[in-house]
Amino acid sequence: MAARILFFLGFLALSFAFSLASDPKPLQDFCVADASAAVVVNGVACKDAKVVQANDFFFSGLHLSGNTSNPIGSKVTPVNVVQIPGLNTLGISLARIDYAPWGINPPHTHPRASEILTVVEGSLEVGFVTSNPENKLITKVLNKGDVYVFPVNLIHYQRNVGQSKAVAIAALSSQNPGVITVANAVFGSNPAIPSDILAKAFQLDAKVVGYLQQKF
Repeated sequence: MAARILFFLGFLALSFAFSLASDPKPLQDFCVADASAAVVVNGVACKDAKVVQANDFFFSGLHLSGNTSNPIGSKVTPVNVVQIPGLNTLGISLARIDYAPWGINPPHTHPRASEILTVVEGSLEVGFVTSNPENKLITKVLNKGDVYVFPVNLIHYQRNVGQSKAVAIAALSSQNPGVITVANAVFGSNPAIPSDILAKAFQLDAKVVGYLQQKF
């Protein structure tokens, strides 16, 4: 009986730990990222607190429009631990997304973060897809001031459905959320995924797969 109780308590502790999984929590006032550190850790090593400056917690430029003159018609301006070293261990970041008329932020995932998006200007169609086996698309059109949430690691997208530019601000629950753009990852991997695998997976002719791989 005692062994069963211990097993049950251990299982609860493990489940609790997984339920709280997120970026590492700070154990001091701050841990400003030291990009020059030779030490490899889960995150970024801390700069000596004695040499930390105000600019380690600062970023300027989010008021500037991103260049959307590209095939997808959007531009993401990230503000994560790379741009603000002081975000290290704080578990947050954000980004500005600019969209040309009918521009898209193509289907992608953030492997380490949930996202909450606010429309600042224009109108956006947004959506995400649930996991297998349902693969249900949940979508909505947002207008200025509207807010939408994308759960962690689910494929999601945005599309400008207006005739003028659109702007959104996204907040993410990681200092370094990462991004996996589906088309780039599948058809543009290096080295390439064998075309016969992709042909079978997507039920496409191998020539079509080859064409798509050349695009990415």
